[in-house]
Amino acid sequence: MAHWHSGRLDKQGQRREIGELWSLVDGVLSLDREKEGRGGFIVTKKSYGDFEMRFEFKISANGNSGVKYRTDAKGLGLEYQILDDVLNQEGEIPTHRSASLYELKAAPDSKILHPAGKAWNTGRIISKGDQIEHWLNGEKVLSIEFGSDDWNRRFTSSKYHDIAGFAASPGPLLLQDHQDSVSFRKVHVRKLL
Repeated sequence: MAHWHSGRLDKQGQRREIGELWSLVDGVLSLDREKEGRGGFIVTKKSYGDFEMRFEFKISANGNSGVKYRTDAKGLGLEYQILDDVLNQEGEIPTHRSASLYELKAAPDSKILHPAGKAWNTGRIISKGDQIEHWLNGEKVLSIEFGSDDWNRRFTSSKYHDIAGFAASPGPLLLQDHQDSVSFRKVHVRKLL
């Protein structure tokens, strides 16, 4: 928890304490939405541009969450989507399914995704220069080049199209609170040279 803080600011512009719904027990970082209290997204104290992040995640049944990167002060950035693809209605949109680059590029339907609420999945994000990769359970499920013709076509048709400088700079990593329970473990981040 020493590497994370709340993504929310108080009225004086200071970082709030991490909400009590987040806990770290036996190496598992969890957001428990079954409890009463404050959650909110959390962000790393450091910023990352070129990096590799490996993590395991378990989303609740019908749950929605994500890992964001290259984020700005409002928490907007690229997102490795975490979703119960079967039960959550967001799963009807291919770019909103697990391991997808949310809103921009879908992970293939052939990906191996362990059942929500029951099993852990392994995620991996590689961000180096303009190259972005998402991995799920040991398999690369997507790659895209930031600023390429393919990127620009996808970006201009996305909900982000009018955000100047979207995901163009290093920023904190963010674990999303989307009002559903989610757990992370074995979170490792290394900067790439």
